Amino acid sequence: MIARRNLLTGLAASVAAGCSTRQVPSTAYQYPIAPPPPDRATMGLDAVIDISRSVTVTDFRQVRQSGIRGVIHKASEGGDYADSACAARRPQAEAAGVLWGTYHYGTGQMSGAQQAAFFLNMSRPGPRTLLALDLEANDNNPSNSMRLDQAEAFVRAVADATGRLPVVYVHPAWANGEPLPNSGLSFGARITPDSILARCGLWVADYHDSPEIPFAWTATGWRLWQYAGDESASRPAYNQTTIVQGVSHCDRNLFNGDADALNRFWGAGA
Repeated sequence: MIARRNLLTGLAASVAAGCSTRQVPSTAYQYPIAPPPPDRATMGLDAVIDISRSVTVTDFRQVRQSGIRGVIHKASEGGDYADSACAARRPQAEAAGVLWGTYHYGTGQMSGAQQAAFFLNMSRPGPRTLLALDLEANDNNPSNSMRLDQAEAFVRAVADATGRLPVVYVHPAWANGEPLPNSGLSFGARITPDSILARCGLWVADYHDSPEIPFAWTATGWRLWQYAGDESASRPAYNQTTIVQGVSHCDRNLFNGDADALNRFWGAGA
């Protein structure tokens, strides 16, 4: 063992001598570190949720204490379905200091003008009520999805009645005329920049790291971004450390601006 140790010692010395002329980097190589998940707080104000009667609401004060500044509640669908929880929840939300908004789920069953009249009757908006049209494929009955001409008629009727445009909730692919997977349809809405819908504020639904902007809104971008759906305590949204309290579950939305801009936007919707 002694002889072997001497041999190894000699080899080590010779290797060190042979390497003495090599340039040794001043710092060790730094391996790249994977970037962290996207911080949505830097992309907008995480302060808006949307709900319907399927959501159990225990206390809107807890909703507000969770950092939520605005809630958009389903008011109607088609021309004959009213969300039975909407009217009763409005004073509760407003008393808690939460901005109130309502949305209509569009269908192909009745004309856009008829649906708008029904929506406004069920919503009974005030000057500070955010109004929205939910334009998407009808999963339960694809053939009953709202068409582009119906959506445009809906928006015009709401604007004529209230003096302001509603925001439009839409998936990027559907807005660009592409069929959504498993929708049963071979086409989408095909919204163009010259459509009256493109003048409405964009509420984009896109559950990715950042939202895709539909072609019609390329020049203006998104105002609201629904980045997660059906969040609950047992199913938090991606990269979320805080859960909205006071509700059983909800959809989460970012606003493209700060709190002051959100207050200005809420009454205008564009």
